[in-house]
Amino acid sequence: MAIRITAIRLSGGTTHQHIVRLWWVNPSTSETSNNSRAEIVAWIEQKHGKAYVEDAYSKRADVGVVTPTRGEKYLRTHADGIWTDNLLALPQR
Repeated sequence: MAIRITAIRLSGGTTHQHIVRLWWVNPSTSETSNNSRAEIVAWIEQKHGKAYVEDAYSKRADVGVVTPTRGEKYLRTHADGIWTDNLLALPQR
């Protein structure tokens, strides 16, 4: 299953590390929901889940887990092997 991230909530700052909640849709079933960052990280790592974002031109960027040397794991998009800021460009709730 792959989900498309549609919106985010930030708390305490404006960088990827401050994303605390993510809204998503499963395009194959039209199911929608939202989860905490920790829940999405665990789903990707433990259940081999796949997540992505799409821009206005339907260009897709996959969501990956970043493990910093200090602090909690967080999510960030990457396209063509380069980390990008597509998650931060999504609508905020």
